[in-house]
Amino acid sequence: MKPGPRNLITDVDGLLVGNAEDARLRSGVTVVLGERPFVASVDVRGGAPGSRETDLLDPSCTVDRVDAICLSGGSAYGLGASDGIMRWLRERGRGLGVGGTVVPIVPTAILFDLLNGGDKDWDWPPYRELAYAATGDAAPDFALGNAGAGLGAKAGNLKGGLGSASAVDPRTGLQVGALVAVNARGYTTMAGVPQFWAWALEQGDEFGGLPPPPHKVTLEVSHDRADLTHDPADAARSDPRANTTIAVVATNARLDKGSAQRLAMMAQDGLARSIRPVHTPHDGDTVFAIATGTHDLSIDALSLGELGTLAADCLARAVARGVYHAASLGAARGWRDVFGR
Repeated sequence: MKPGPRNLITDVDGLLVGNAEDARLRSGVTVVLGERPFVASVDVRGGAPGSRETDLLDPSCTVDRVDAICLSGGSAYGLGASDGIMRWLRERGRGLGVGGTVVPIVPTAILFDLLNGGDKDWDWPPYRELAYAATGDAAPDFALGNAGAGLGAKAGNLKGGLGSASAVDPRTGLQVGALVAVNARGYTTMAGVPQFWAWALEQGDEFGGLPPPPHKVTLEVSHDRADLTHDPADAARSDPRANTTIAVVATNARLDKGSAQRLAMMAQDGLARSIRPVHTPHDGDTVFAIATGTHDLSIDALSLGELGTLAADCLARAVARGVYHAASLGAARGWRDVFGR
């Protein structure tokens, strides 16, 4: 499996991604839009999630297709982003048909970026309008780093951001992709060296193409980074609640909701491979899994396990790419500025 032509989640057939952000607010929204409704489920590992419509994604619940997934900044204020996407979809007659009307289904997860120095003194939160614009701009190509929901994000002692990666098999036609807004309290790099925790999974030079990290660093870094002490002047890092990593993994295989839920669960390993620590009591770490079903590939229990492994690897790579592409913003310094690369 190699990266697709874009090395983005949109290498999965049937998906588009839109970003909208406001530099003054230092916040934004990212939308994953299906060309048609898709199967989706979710796995939540963080102890402090912020979400909307995630209960509906349980395999025991009735609705088996959704129209879009939303990742938003703004903490709980960002949950209103769903309304903008729903308006855009409803204007086009898209959604769950109920009698003579339609109800677009848009599961949403948010991250905390309220303490990053942006102007958050709004009358009404801006996320509904940002999401409407992002949905209208959804396309196969999109920006990484300081884009969409990743604009105001941080990652340990570095600037966080929006990341994506893909893996495709030209022989079978299987496609897997990941999209993530990295706003982690944990670190994505190894101690004081530039190598990412996801270093061993890198394809080509997608996040720097660095040589292997020093052996001693890989053995001792967990102790070096155990207490996550930060500059107390940096409010967004000194408060352990000011974080969360939210993500989407996708495939073109045909899955039901139960299989999509298992895919989301396995994909969480990608966060564990690329962020330390992760899934803490104060995180809202959430991974959605979607299946567009454009490939009539038979997925049994064995191949679902392989698919989940690929999704986890893609998500780990996407985390590193999100931080690698993020530029310094305010007190949050970008990877390239810190390591001079």
